[in-house]
Amino acid sequence: MDLDGAVKAIRTFPGVTRKRTIREIVRFLPTDSFRSVAASEGEDAAAIEFGDDYILFAADGIMESLVKTDPFFAGYFAVLVNVNDIAAMGGRSLAMVDVMSIKEDQACAQILKGLEAAVKKFNVPIVGGHTHPDCGYQAIDVSILGSVPKADIIRSDTAEEGDDIIFAMDLDGHFPASLPYAWETTFSKDDDYVQRQMALLTEIASEHIATAAKDMSNPGCIGTLGMLLEASGKGGYVDMGRIPVPEGVDFMQWILAYQGYGFVVTCRPENSARLVSLFESVGAAAAIVGSIEKGSKLRLVSGKEDRVLFDFSTDMITGCRPKCKR
Repeated sequence: MDLDGAVKAIRTFPGVTRKRTIREIVRFLPTDSFRSVAASEGEDAAAIEFGDDYILFAADGIMESLVKTDPFFAGYFAVLVNVNDIAAMGGRSLAMVDVMSIKEDQACAQILKGLEAAVKKFNVPIVGGHTHPDCGYQAIDVSILGSVPKADIIRSDTAEEGDDIIFAMDLDGHFPASLPYAWETTFSKDDDYVQRQMALLTEIASEHIATAAKDMSNPGCIGTLGMLLEASGKGGYVDMGRIPVPEGVDFMQWILAYQGYGFVVTCRPENSARLVSLFESVGAAAAIVGSIEKGSKLRLVSGKEDRVLFDFSTDMITGCRPKCKR
């Protein structure tokens, strides 16, 4: 394992570097004075108090390059990424709205077909939104609403020293030609099967066995762990040899990839076997890949070799430090 190459690849990967602008944006949109906001920046979705539940609220925009090269999958992934955000917090997705900007009718039709397929796949309706019919560009953005009982919410900023780090991914997938860094696992599978996979996170949440979680997004599996550590104010390590990998897939491409179904979960060591078993029950490979440590460093380990990937006392991915209400 070339750890120096892995460090360089992750630190310079656009899926990681493009997250840095988040810090500057959230500085202008502080939430501390809003008592109903239980969690916001640094989380996969904002959590807003609503009786005995939290309303989960998230939004994602699809990169312009994907809209241009594959408008169908742009529409499909606009839904998938949002559903994953709600699932990562132990929530159930309720409904979505979309904002579509239209330049070419043919591309618009493909985006709509992708949205339609995803609504059926994940059983979450699009109930409204907004259309710009006369733009000079194509774009699709989706916002989602979900809910979770207050006692069950799984956050990103609550990892604890001594926790095991579990990577869970569905290895049964492929890289579409238009998406060399997106491992697609849901489109060709049975709708009920995919919905059971997503619903698993609500079961994990109800059992209170996870201390923190994030879905594996554009920074890849290790970059996503980095965001979780950054938000939790902790360090940790990943044993590169323990990461589940599909047979025949390039390892570096794999660890940088967005996962159609993939989660970083932390838990107390006594709960690890249960978590691994639950993910395996829905067809995902899961493994303990490391541990949460005191300090601010995310380390990569291979055999006797050890490299620091990020030191969050000086480095940043999103810049979202521990600050949300607990």
